[in-house]
Amino acid sequence: MRAAVLREFGVPLRVDEIDQPTARVGQVLVRVVASGVNPLDTKIQAGKAAHARIQLPAVLGLDLAGVVAAVGDGVTGFEPGDEVYGLCGGVGDLPGSLAEYAAVDARLLAHRPRTLSMRESAALPLAAITSWEGLVDRARVGAGQKVLVHGGAGGVGHVGVQLARARGAEVYATGAPTSMGAIESLGAVPIDYTSTTVEEYVERCTAGEGFDIIVDNVGGATLDASFAAVRRYHGHVVSALGWGSHSLAPLSFRGATYSGVFTLLPMLTGRGREHHGEILREIAALADAGALRPRLDPRLFTLDTVMDAHRLVADGASDGKVVVDIDG
Repeated sequence: MRAAVLREFGVPLRVDEIDQPTARVGQVLVRVVASGVNPLDTKIQAGKAAHARIQLPAVLGLDLAGVVAAVGDGVTGFEPGDEVYGLCGGVGDLPGSLAEYAAVDARLLAHRPRTLSMRESAALPLAAITSWEGLVDRARVGAGQKVLVHGGAGGVGHVGVQLARARGAEVYATGAPTSMGAIESLGAVPIDYTSTTVEEYVERCTAGEGFDIIVDNVGGATLDASFAAVRRYHGHVVSALGWGSHSLAPLSFRGATYSGVFTLLPMLTGRGREHHGEILREIAALADAGALRPRLDPRLFTLDTVMDAHRLVADGASDGKVVVDIDG
């Protein structure tokens, strides 16, 4: 089969002919139709994501949507011909989705949303699982809460906005001036972080009380700002990028709490993978109910132009989630 293979960090992916995998015990063989591109994919290729524990040579690609070609022993719930999606690999020793076929742990998969295209389905897994783990598993988002999503027009952020709204929250989201329209179209109140201070938007949006839940999809100074903007006593900050050195004093003085999200952990350790499948089933139900839809960049890419897709994402120049077409 054809696959985009990384043989050395910092050099372009190369499309090679490699052996097609088979479905082993507990695995599903998926004919990949589309592969979502995430910033993490580009960092892995560049050698700037040691936490992904890539073993070279490697087939990259985290997200996929495709068709079940075969099922291994012990697999229930999937049959050949089923259309599925998932956060399948591209980290650790798990081959990724930039290939014509992928053998995937069945626990990481779910039937894809019926109302979305293959391309749209491939855009969701990493963003949806990250958002669910933060908002639902950690923060227990619900009706009546005020939620602030940093980077609300981004690949993870725009899914988080929709998820929080679907669970009844009043949602606000930060972004650059060019993303205000996109954020508003998702149903959130846009906040231009370039022209508004933390104190100003906390006062304007919460009468100075702070947000019940803050989701940090940016890291660095934005996480520090989150600690200062969260509601006293009952507020909760969640971040998938809490890797730096941060003072907890602002958070502690507000009596608030913090959770980190590391979406790759089940893939790297083998523990808790079934929860990824559970989340994706919930996300599919939300999508089919009309409550969630990914924003796609309109440009088309294939295996042969995968590095163009990577450059678009790495440069922050995409307008929505970038997807690579593998097999139409």
